[in-house]
Amino acid sequence: MAATAAVLAAKAVLAAASDKRGRTAIATVVAAVLTPFILIVVMILCALSGTAGHNNAAVDLAFNGGYLSAGLPADYRMYIEKMRESFRELDAVLAEINAMAEDGTVDGYRVKAVFYSLFFGAEQPRMNDDDYRGFADCFVDYEEREDEEGETYMAAVPITDMGIVYGNLSALLGRGITDGDRANAQRIYVLAKYGQAGSGSGLPPGEAMGDGSFAALIAEGEKYLGYPYVWGGSTPETSFDCFGFVCWVYTRSGVYPLSRTTATGIYNQCAIVPKEEAQPGDLVFFSGTYASSGPVSHVGIYVGGGRMLHCGSPIGYTSIETAYWREKFFAFGRLLD
Repeated sequence: MAATAAVLAAKAVLAAASDKRGRTAIATVVAAVLTPFILIVVMILCALSGTAGHNNAAVDLAFNGGYLSAGLPADYRMYIEKMRESFRELDAVLAEINAMAEDGTVDGYRVKAVFYSLFFGAEQPRMNDDDYRGFADCFVDYEEREDEEGETYMAAVPITDMGIVYGNLSALLGRGITDGDRANAQRIYVLAKYGQAGSGSGLPPGEAMGDGSFAALIAEGEKYLGYPYVWGGSTPETSFDCFGFVCWVYTRSGVYPLSRTTATGIYNQCAIVPKEEAQPGDLVFFSGTYASSGPVSHVGIYVGGGRMLHCGSPIGYTSIETAYWREKFFAFGRLLD
């Protein structure tokens, strides 16, 4: 390879230098020559790792646009440009599907994150309109329904079970969807939709709760982003309601053994924390979100910056500073040791 030849040549020149000053001068020149080459190699390797580690910069450029410097490696530019073109096609198809949607809409970030995880850095032939429509259709069911006048129409119903979605994609593409594909799609989804601070606090993981507990909470909680709200649900198999989600995440992350209970039941196990002292990993409670027997009706995991991770509809991050949540706010709490 050219890289190997360049490195061997540099070593030979350095070996030929007989005095310290000469070696220092030559090393400086060699470093100046090789540094741009090394940087380009690193950028290409980062770009090509899209299906395994998903380079953050590539995800941001693909989903959010931005200037592609002429100095970028050709392969890097090609993959970004192809993904942007594909996203435009998917957005157009999703607009048509969501115009037919009932019972919610298809999450475009979810569709594009899965597409990215499967195709970025791979041999990605140019798709036609039918290919994109077929891909997006894997995320939705179609049902024939009847309107008030007895006329039938076709309704698009988003599929909330990603297991079914991946089964559809496997059949469409003629290959299995690996656990690595699924995990990578989930990471890309969080990064694209919520940004690099999507995990919430603005603090390095582990510092928020002092011992890595916050990182453990978020790692467990983010496994279920996009899961639907299901009353009485308390496991991934059933999906969750807000109480079930918090109890599951705290228990399965190893942070705190929290048996399934109500929001009031969780609240009763907490010490009240003044709002100005709330930290990522604390719990935030609300009242009046529905008619409940106790004073508290909803609970989320506070992640800092005025945001929480909670089982809404679906599970995801949201600001607690909106008019709705400010009106319903009840208290911050911290589980007792």
